[in-house]
Amino acid sequence: MARFDWPALMRAGLSGLRLTPAQFWALTPAELAMMLGAGGDAAPLSRARLEELARAFPDLQERSET
Repeated sequence: MARFDWPALMRAGLSGLRLTPAQFWALTPAELAMMLGAGGDAAPLSRARLEELARAFPDLQERSET
């Protein structure tokens, strides 16, 4: 079983990320790791991918009936 460096994790969460104690303790280890930048294997969203998503899921304007 892996051991956690709780003092370092608490410093990172409370000071670095500015989480409240309640927010810190509500996180799963995976969520905290992600917020601290671990597992950043995925490439950032490219402009082309953003445009592809915008075409697939367009913003719809609601019609107001007055």
